[in-house]
Amino acid sequence: MKVHHLNCGTMRPAGGKLLDGEPGLLRRAELVAHCLLIETGDGLVLVDTGFGTQGVAQPGKWLGRPFVAMVGARLLKAETAVAQIEALGLDPADVRHIVPTHLDIDHAGGLADFPNAVVHVRTEEHRVATAPSNAAEKNRYRAAQFAHRPLWSTYDETGEPWFGFDAVRSLKGLPEEILLVPLTGHTRGHTGVAIDTGDGWLLHAGDAYFFHGQLDPVAPHCPPGMTAFQNLVQTKRGARLENLARLQELVKDHQDEVAVFSAHSPVELAALRR
Repeated sequence: MKVHHLNCGTMRPAGGKLLDGEPGLLRRAELVAHCLLIETGDGLVLVDTGFGTQGVAQPGKWLGRPFVAMVGARLLKAETAVAQIEALGLDPADVRHIVPTHLDIDHAGGLADFPNAVVHVRTEEHRVATAPSNAAEKNRYRAAQFAHRPLWSTYDETGEPWFGFDAVRSLKGLPEEILLVPLTGHTRGHTGVAIDTGDGWLLHAGDAYFFHGQLDPVAPHCPPGMTAFQNLVQTKRGARLENLARLQELVKDHQDEVAVFSAHSPVELAALRR
C-alpha cells in the first residue's frame, strides 16, 4: 500500500504562541486538516476528508459561519481531497472507502464528494452525528454534510489488543493492514486509524490531541490556548486524558515501530511528508 499525506483544510486562528508555541502573540497560528490517501489493490481509501468542495463553494451552509470565523479557515479548491487526488493522477471515483476519525465539521466536510464510498465509523459516532439528542450534539455536527445519505458501515466495541489499546479491529472490505483504534474523548465515538505500511505502523490519532509537543517522550507539553481549546471541545474528559496517556506511552515505548500523528499539527504533517 502507498500512503499520501494531504492537507485538506488550512486554518489560521488568532492566538499565535498561545496555540502553536511559536514566538508572537499578535499573529495567527497555523493548523492543518491532515488526511491520508491510501492506494490499495482494490481502489483508494481516505482517512478523514477535510472541508470538501462544498465547504469551499458555500462555507456558510456547509461549515457554518461561526466555525469559519473561529478557525480562520482558508478555503482553497486546491486543498480539497478531490483536487489533490486528481493532482496525483488518480481518479476520485476510485475512492471506495472513507474512514473518518470522527464526524466533526472539518473531518466530514468531504464525505459528499465521494457518494459511492463506504464510510466506516463507530456506532456511537454515527448515532450522535446523524440523530443528535441534545443541543450540544446538534451544534457540533452539520446535517448538510450527511444529507446525501452516506453508505455507513458501523462498528461496536469489539476487537483485539494492539500496542496497549483495546477493541482494535479490522474493517469490512478493507485490507487487514488498516485498523480502527478506539480513542474516545474528543467525541463519543472518536477513533484512531492504524495502517501497517510494511515499513512500520502509522497511527492517525485524529483529535485525540492537537499539539505535537503533547507526545514528547521526555517532557510532554502544550501551549495554554491549545490546552484550553481541547478542554472546551471534549465530550468525555476522563476518557480523553486516559487515551492521551496511552498515546504518550506508545510513543515512549514504540516510537521505532509506530509513527503517531494528530489531525491538525503542521509540524507532524511536514515531518511525515519528508
